[in-house]
Amino acid sequence: MDLKVLNLAGWFFSVCLFFSCSSSSQKGEFLSVHPDNPHYFMFRGKPVILTGSTEHYGAVLNLDFDYVKYFDELAARGLNVTRTFSGIYVEPKGAFGIRGNTLAPDSGRFICPWARSNEPGYAAGGNKFDLNSWNPEYFSRLKDFVAEAAKRDIVVELDLFSNFYDTLQWKLSPLHYSNNVNGTPKVTDHREVLSLKHPELLEIQEMMVRKIVEELRDFGNLYYEICNEPYFGDTLALRQWEDHMTRIVVDAEKDMEPRHLISHNVANLKKKVSQPREGVSVYNFHYAAPPVAVGMNYHLDFPIGDNETGFNGTDDETYRKEAWNFILAGGALFNHLDYSFTVGAEDGTFAVQKDQPGGGGRALRDQLGILAGFMKQLDFIDMKPVPDGVARIIGQEKVSVRGLSDDRRTMVFYLDGNETPGTSALLEINLPAGSHRFTWVNTTTGGQTVNEIRGHQGGWLMLNSPLYMTDIALRIN
Repeated sequence: MDLKVLNLAGWFFSVCLFFSCSSSSQKGEFLSVHPDNPHYFMFRGKPVILTGSTEHYGAVLNLDFDYVKYFDELAARGLNVTRTFSGIYVEPKGAFGIRGNTLAPDSGRFICPWARSNEPGYAAGGNKFDLNSWNPEYFSRLKDFVAEAAKRDIVVELDLFSNFYDTLQWKLSPLHYSNNVNGTPKVTDHREVLSLKHPELLEIQEMMVRKIVEELRDFGNLYYEICNEPYFGDTLALRQWEDHMTRIVVDAEKDMEPRHLISHNVANLKKKVSQPREGVSVYNFHYAAPPVAVGMNYHLDFPIGDNETGFNGTDDETYRKEAWNFILAGGALFNHLDYSFTVGAEDGTFAVQKDQPGGGGRALRDQLGILAGFMKQLDFIDMKPVPDGVARIIGQEKVSVRGLSDDRRTMVFYLDGNETPGTSALLEINLPAGSHRFTWVNTTTGGQTVNEIRGHQGGWLMLNSPLYMTDIALRIN
């Protein structure tokens, strides 16, 4: 055999093997749906539940926000997901009664995918935008944001779009005809912006999506949500547009390997999705308390998330309970909207006032970290929601119980409520025969109480919990 041919063949094989191994290794680093249990994620080769407490989505588009300090705080609390907006949507000062709103940058401090022109007149200060010119500073900041998150094992949910709730937000968008030098259509009805009605606007949106997807192609700690809350306004037009934009992302990544997950924000509270949507792997809900959205959509065999909280007061208890209930119902993602993160308080020390639309603060983040640590100790990839009839509370009608089980070898339960705070609850569980170890977890401090029962004959077993105020968790091994 010709030695040159042999050497060439060997070289070719080595190159193919290198790229094959490289691609396989990279795929393992990317956030994906877990192959053994599609209700959960896999990230960097391990099963993961995403738990977060996120600033109000302006960390990238607001030049004054120090996201490194912000990520340090999330990581210190054991949290692993954040949510941010692309910059096509921005809010005015005072929107929704939010103090220190990161989505409302100071004049001249808003950055987005498009470069500024030489012509003054942008509604929120500074020059208008040139939609024919990308802004390299923006993409540098966006990539650094995702890279800094990756260093701390934090996953980024990037919302490519957000619903324009009224003309106030639309009039601040770079796409609004008064804010750019490109002569975009004079659309006065904000409900028509995210639709298929205006081809010129649609083309600009498509180009932005393709540009972002290309710039972020190598980041594994990332998934895309097409649009935040696309269910206000002309809902039929929004659904058609959302499906169209989903196809744009899919097409933009068709030659990429691996590819990023795509999320749809389905509804506030709950809604049944009858069958999986093409190209969609994550189904997110807002304010999903009680967590009925999980059970309604468990048949989809994809991760279900609760990726925004709020409009239910500012008490830590409210959002701690929402988190535990959602994850113990079988949810894969919980992300609290945390108003204690502001410019100048990127460590989350801004004091949230009672008139804010939601809560936040270090105490709550610590409590969410307890939940994250509780789940991390479990082999949850083998778990599924415990069916009715396995556990019940005796004597307290207002206390609920829900849990997960891996064929009853390991079971976890969450007790929500206590009609007499500071007392114990009576929990009855149908357990298999054998010895069992019970670990009760204080959801506010992380403190544990452990006891064991040996030689259980099988069937119903009565347990007295430790004293607790409003909620408590239990792990049974």
